[in-house]
Amino acid sequence: MAGAITLPLHMQRDRYDPPSRMAELRSAPGLEAVNTPLGLHAFLATRYEDVREVLGDAERFSSAGLPALPGSDGDQRVGNLLALDPPDHTRLRRMLTGEFTVRRIRRLQPRIEQIVADHLDAMERAGSPVDLVEHFALPIPSLVICELLGVPYADRGDFHRRAAVQLDLTRPLSERGAMAAESRAYMGTLVDRATADPGEDMLGMLVREHGDEFSRAELVGVASLLLIAGHETTANMLALGTLALLENPEQAEAVRADPAVTAPAVEELMRFLSVVHSGMPRRVTRDTEVAGTALRAGDFVVVSLPAADRDRALVEDPDRLDVGRAAAPHVAFGHGVHHCLGAPLARMEMATAFPALLRRFPTLAVAGEPEFRSATVVYGLRHLPVSW
Repeated sequence: MAGAITLPLHMQRDRYDPPSRMAELRSAPGLEAVNTPLGLHAFLATRYEDVREVLGDAERFSSAGLPALPGSDGDQRVGNLLALDPPDHTRLRRMLTGEFTVRRIRRLQPRIEQIVADHLDAMERAGSPVDLVEHFALPIPSLVICELLGVPYADRGDFHRRAAVQLDLTRPLSERGAMAAESRAYMGTLVDRATADPGEDMLGMLVREHGDEFSRAELVGVASLLLIAGHETTANMLALGTLALLENPEQAEAVRADPAVTAPAVEELMRFLSVVHSGMPRRVTRDTEVAGTALRAGDFVVVSLPAADRDRALVEDPDRLDVGRAAAPHVAFGHGVHHCLGAPLARMEMATAFPALLRRFPTLAVAGEPEFRSATVVYGLRHLPVSW
């Protein structure tokens, strides 16, 4: 059963904002010592340049060798790109990159537009008020990633439940580990099906074009990560981004009125909200230093993506949402070799969904208290009641 916990500093939020302590840390020298939800003692990087330095150097800061969740199976990290370093990471990512190029993702645009339109129709039929998370923010990216991967959409209730438990920091580590094993077992059945009869989806393509280069466990790991990352992050960006726009009506009006604002608005919302707190901790591979703090081989470093994206070194007036400003090179999708593979898909979904929602319901408004989900790996909303 879930229970109350004290969140580590780098996972705390005040609605849209990182805690005020983060601004103090950015202006102080060195890195802060913190504890992670896995019980690791680590050093916390909060400045934009420090975060890019850590994420951009996979030789000094490794993603491999982190402790696994208790109760998970022995294959838990096999095929999980987030837990791999080059050259294994490079080998697996190379086989996936072709499916996530901007040109390939653009082919999905008509289908994504149809999925968004269908859910707006369903919202309209359901009638005001509705929960935007249930009717819009969660189902759209879930259906998109299901169709892309070849996962039966009818299974969404089960994989939503498994993803929620795995990312819920209030759950015991053993329960989260067991759920990760259950999730891999489910994905294993889909991989076996695709191996026996490869379809036109991504799993089928990977089997046809790279079947001899993937082990079964690697393909299960890759697909499991894509399924969770492909709906959790975008769903929470759609929900939290809609709330931020509705609470800043002049920003919502800019997105509603001018198509040219859409692309920079998506980048600004990503920067301003940065729903992934930190990503994987990095293990220091050799004695080094960051921002003047001496780090020894075997130490761990975690980065605060929201704090880095609110650094004045990145943009002026960083605590203000301004969808009209020039897109800043934020780190909300990460940086370096682990920069989010699905970023083009997430951008397209948001660039389609936000303006379509605001234009279909020009009087859309928050109709009750939103329920934030704070004790999770991905920040966001559990419920957002809206009316029109």
